[in-house]
Amino acid sequence: MTILYGIPNCDTVKKARVWLDAQGLGYQFHDYKKAGITAEKLEDWAGQVGWEVLLNKAGTTFKKLPDAAKEGLDQAKAIGLMVQQPSMIKRPVVEHEGGLLVGFKLPEFEKAFK
Repeated sequence: MTILYGIPNCDTVKKARVWLDAQGLGYQFHDYKKAGITAEKLEDWAGQVGWEVLLNKAGTTFKKLPDAAKEGLDQAKAIGLMVQQPSMIKRPVVEHEGGLLVGFKLPEFEKAFK
């Protein structure tokens, strides 16, 4: 079962959903804002792709953090921030039979779902 994690109003999530729909690929949508995310799930993902890939440092939510919250970032601290504010997770995250995709890059999606 493919699960797409994200926020419904995110443009990148919308692009991924449109692409998956156009390919006729079924998926379940997990809305971070409504359903949240667990530290265990983020730890699992971090084990697959690294916490640095998951944490969206370019986003407004991260940039608005006080400097003290950004200092000394490690996996545990980053996961804590992402659990508290799921908007800090790069979007979308897609769990599929072959692994994990972070962000929407067409060549990666085409390769993963061929």
